[in-house]
Amino acid sequence: MTRAGISRERITRLFLSAFVLAVAADLLSLVADVSTGHRIAKPLLMPLLLAYAAGRGAPRLLLAALLCGWGGDVLLLFDAEAAFLAGMGSFAAGHVCYLVLSARHGRRGEGRTPVLLGGGYAVALAVTLALLWNDLPAGMRAPVAAYSLLLTAMAFRAGRFGLHAGVGGALFLLSDTLIATGVAQWPQPPFADLWVMGTYLAAQFLLTKGILRAVAPERRAAAGTARGEARTAV
Repeated sequence: MTRAGISRERITRLFLSAFVLAVAADLLSLVADVSTGHRIAKPLLMPLLLAYAAGRGAPRLLLAALLCGWGGDVLLLFDAEAAFLAGMGSFAAGHVCYLVLSARHGRRGEGRTPVLLGGGYAVALAVTLALLWNDLPAGMRAPVAAYSLLLTAMAFRAGRFGLHAGVGGALFLLSDTLIATGVAQWPQPPFADLWVMGTYLAAQFLLTKGILRAVAPERRAAAGTARGEARTAV
């Protein structure tokens, strides 16, 4: 590895370390009920993960998904229905990015596992919406249903990038389901915000890790092909 490559690797690791520290600060703020700490740390999370992913040569759609996650994070800091809906829209755009990525780069499953997994997700979606429906505000029902369908599709297709991304997709679904139960004013577990943020941050990191692992071999192969063609041309 060249000196420039070593420097880039160090900077990339620095961004990952900063992300871990920001995660710790945010979660500790939630445990201690220090809202100022949460409001400072939360907007830093996705930009740091995005910088790490960019340093690892992430595809643009992954960076766009993380940017959409940042938009959703910031919007959900505001306690207003309009901000909540806008934040949900931003996260939805991120799910579209993940879905397009899975169509372009994800490996296709074989055998009965994908069918069974897809059926399980479909049942979970139907049951969750049926249970929540009457308790959701009337104006939120259609947006929540549309978003839930998109989120569930993303969670299912994330498995095409391997185990890490598959778990990440499932955790994203769990995190947003916890948010939905809060919107429906269901009884919440102790430290509900901690569970929401913990599962969400784990989801985004695992999705990023899984996608980077899946796409990196393709990029190395493409780079090797390009170098070979250049040498042939000379």
